[in-house]
Amino acid sequence: MWCSAAAQPRLTDSSFASLITCGAGNDYYLSFGHTAIRVCDPQQGIDKVYNYGTFDFDSPNLYWNFVRGYLNYCVSVSDYRRFVAVYQYEGRSLDEQRLRLTPTEVNSLFAALEENCRPENRYYIYDFFRDNCATRARDIILGALDNPDIFTKRTADTNLTYRQIIYRYVDRLKWWQLGVDLLLGMRCDRPVSTFDYMFIPFDLQNQLDTAISASGQPLAEPAVQVLYETKQPNPESLSPDLMFWLLFAAVASLSVVAYIKQWHLQWLDIPLFALVALLSILLLVMWFGTIHWCTKWNLNLLWLNPLFIYIVFRLRKSNRIVLYITIACLAITVTGFAWLPQQFNTAAIPIALTLAVRLASYLLPQRDKTIKENI
Repeated sequence: MWCSAAAQPRLTDSSFASLITCGAGNDYYLSFGHTAIRVCDPQQGIDKVYNYGTFDFDSPNLYWNFVRGYLNYCVSVSDYRRFVAVYQYEGRSLDEQRLRLTPTEVNSLFAALEENCRPENRYYIYDFFRDNCATRARDIILGALDNPDIFTKRTADTNLTYRQIIYRYVDRLKWWQLGVDLLLGMRCDRPVSTFDYMFIPFDLQNQLDTAISASGQPLAEPAVQVLYETKQPNPESLSPDLMFWLLFAAVASLSVVAYIKQWHLQWLDIPLFALVALLSILLLVMWFGTIHWCTKWNLNLLWLNPLFIYIVFRLRKSNRIVLYITIACLAITVTGFAWLPQQFNTAAIPIALTLAVRLASYLLPQRDKTIKENI
């Protein structure tokens, strides 16, 4: 049910507001949970849940806008019982934290939420790290406080980076983790402040558990579990590291045999280099062709190098300087885990070594003038 633009009633003193934190789902995009805000006035029969995580599946150019970073999310509202029923059906957990707000603050929050529901205010450009369902809930709650200054005691994990925070929620989804690591640039590897930490629903909940308002009182009551998780957890996926180390061993062994027997392995190199070239184009598009804050300055382009676009077409006629530069970039990837300002996925090591082995084969002298083609 969408929000109404009609004037909202003033809530009675028995009204309250809560932060609702929903558990993770089985799909990747549901791995981080969800945040919503409940406003309830029993005397007037008002019990609404405001949800900043909705978008229109029928909107034109949905997937293209998502890739470019222009997908409009919006706030919607539903009945509390209906909202709970959806998560109960999906087997996901649901926690509720009642906010310690004065009647005036509850009314301010309610008015701000209703104002956000107006057609001209409903939509916003979604940003996973800086403008999502959790950050919107955080900001509108703080904006309703008479004094928005709060202090959070939970500081033990504030040296984590955006990337490390994400890791905690996709640990069992190794291939998804690899995909995320390919797309995220070095901006995601800076330490996150206590305030920015709250972009994940579960961390917003944890921060509010220890948040102290300017009056010296806790900002929220301890969370109460409304629903327990009943869904089956995702099975842990096979490690990409293992798969790519096996690939490296196979390619290195084959390359040695090919050098001894003077085989040409174009059947291997063309699809391998072409795949890397396509991925390099994707990273360039995500950097320069989108407004995503998190995909800029992506050092994965060291090993998913755009020079492979040239190499895949030239192959054995490739300029030796280009080959040396590309191998040097691969070497920086392998040795740069400790000093580069971006954290690479560990699967990048065997992939970079595999590519280096195949590139090096084009720099080695021929053992004799007899060349056996291996087609």
